[in-house]
This record gives sequence, structure tokens and C-alpha cells, in this order.
Amino acid sequence: MINSEQGTVSLEKEECSLCNSKAVVYDADSSEVICSACGMVLHDNIESLTPEWRVYSNDDMESKSRTGMPTSLAFHDMGLSTFISYSNVDANGATISPEQLSKVQRMRRWNKISSNNRSYHRNLKSAFAILGTIKDKLFLNDALIEKSAYNYRKALDKRIIKGRSIRALVVASVYAACRELNVPRTLDEIANTANTDSIFAGKCYRLLVRYMKLHLPVIDSNAYLAKIANKAKVSELSYRRGLEMLSIIKENPISHGKDPNALAVAVLYAACLKEGEKVSQAQIAVAGDTSIVTLRKRFQDVKRLFP
Repeated sequence: MINSEQGTVSLEKEECSLCNSKAVVYDADSSEVICSACGMVLHDNIESLTPEWRVYSNDDMESKSRTGMPTSLAFHDMGLSTFISYSNVDANGATISPEQLSKVQRMRRWNKISSNNRSYHRNLKSAFAILGTIKDKLFLNDALIEKSAYNYRKALDKRIIKGRSIRALVVASVYAACRELNVPRTLDEIANTANTDSIFAGKCYRLLVRYMKLHLPVIDSNAYLAKIANKAKVSELSYRRGLEMLSIIKENPISHGKDPNALAVAVLYAACLKEGEKVSQAQIAVAGDTSIVTLRKRFQDVKRLFP
């Protein structure tokens, strides 16, 4: 007996509509009911609501039951705070008596005040609202947002935020998480999304690395190369040629200390010229979110190895 969105699915009574076979199995990995004879999917998006633990008494049932939303570092209260409903009914649906109504209203007021009475929580509320905006605009995954929220909480505990912009420190936390998880996002891109100054965000990022002693991996230019090639709609032949050229450049000292994104832009432009593909410097520069002047400077370095 398995619960689904359409109702309850009974495997004993289930029959395949294609081959009329009753050899039906439930695949827990894909949450699907499948006919083992012909492979047809009979039901999908099935959620098994049966517990994965054993119950020996009523106390076990109460202590192990699932309640509430999952916790997350990206919530100012980590999803652990309580909320008192504004409907004047109790848990059984009965109307609250007038004698108890004043007490309930007082509890609501103090519950609301207690969650906002510290500057620490107000700071986190403002910061994570900005973090949610960045997540939606840049399509970042939940793991990266959790890591960004962790970085910001540590910075707040170490009082790095004192005298600095909340918005800039959020951008620095997101960029540090992108560096750690190998997500090809530049600091300027994140700063423009959050509508803040990229120079000040860079200063906050360096403070974050210094005080939190972060050991971040070196950025790989290959990730930027694929992103720029997709934006500029460059052919697969030029992209593969760019990968070959970039692998040679990374082994040469000429690439040391250079911006990986700018280097990828210059290499892709050089690869397009090598393959005879007509593409302008402005088109590649806009796709790589860099200036034409930077593109030309890095292109001169690439020409030294590939005349």
C-alpha cells in the first residue's frame, strides 16, 4: 500500500494496461510503480509515507513523528522559531473564549517582539532577503546558498560586519561559496545583481578570507570558457580549439596572476580567429562580462604563444 498524489496505490490490485501483467513493482529510487514485464511506468511522483523506524510504545510514536519544516542556515531563525496563528480558534477548531482571547493576543505580541528584538536577528533578516534575490537572479543551487549563509553567519559572529555594508558582505559570502564549490560566477556579476559596489565587495571578500582563514581552490578557466562560448553562441569547433589552447597557456608562466575570466575571453577570441569564425571583439567581451580593452591586453599575451 503506497500513498501517491492521486490517492492510495495498491500493488496487489494493480495491472499493467499495456501487457495486462500483474507483475508490478515499486522503485523507491525513482518513486515510480513499474511493470516488470514490459517496463511501462504506471504511476510516478509517489511518496511513501510509512516510517523507516520501529515503534514499541506510544512515547516512541510521539518522539519520532515528523513535524515542521526542514531547518536551513539561510533562514534568520534556521526554521526553528514558532508562529502563533491569528485565527481565533484552538487546535480542535473550537472558538477561543473571550476570557482567553486577551491572553492569546498578549502571547502573539510577545512572540512577535521576541523574534525581532535583537539587532543580530534583524541583520540576518536583511542579509538573507538579499541572498534570496541573488539566488533567484543567478539561478544558484541550495547547497551554494547554504554555504553562503554559513559564511555570512561566521562573519557576523566575528564582527566583520561592523561599519560595513550588509549588501557588500553578502556578495562577498556568495562569491567565496562560488569559489569553494567551483561555480563560475565573477564578483562583478554578483555585485551587479545585488546592486552594490564591486570594489567595496572585493574588500569585504579579502577581509572574509583573512579573518575566516579560507583556503579556496584556484579558479579553473575552463569553466568560464564554456559559459562564455554558450553566451556568445560560438561553434563547437572553436570551443574545442579554445580548450586546447587554454590547456597550453595554463602551463605557461604568462598566465600567472591573470584574471581567469579575461584569459578565457581572449583565448576564445583567438580560437575563433584560428578557425575562421566571424565574431567581433564586442560580442565576446559582452558574453564574458569584461571590457574590450581587457580583451585586447590578454589577446596580446595569447598571441605570444600562438602567433
